[in-house]
Amino acid sequence: MFEILSDKLGKVFRGLSSRGKLREKDIDDALRQVRLALLEADVNFKVVKDFTTTVRERSLGAQVLQSLTPAQQMLKIVNEELIAILGGEQSRLASSSHPPSIAKGEFRP
Repeated sequence: MFEILSDKLGKVFRGLSSRGKLREKDIDDALRQVRLALLEADVNFKVVKDFTTTVRERSLGAQVLQSLTPAQQMLKIVNEELIAILGGEQSRLASSSHPPSIAKGEFRP
């Protein structure tokens, strides 16, 4: 599932990188493809809608950094928003001082 999503998102951004300057229509077309890719990956509709709305607002209002192309800037915004949706921060695995218990037996209905 992640491989397919990654391929689809890669195609979207490869298409954007061929353009020198992004217009609002280019951003809307790219976000439509991103929306479809996320929905096909079974992401909740409301999450996808909120995500694409936020990315669109940030993309239209963003000043492109000198070291990035407009397509790279949009990819950066999408990456930051995906990280924010997925939790934003790492959490450590809980460990226990006791080893797990293993129950052995026979199942009888």
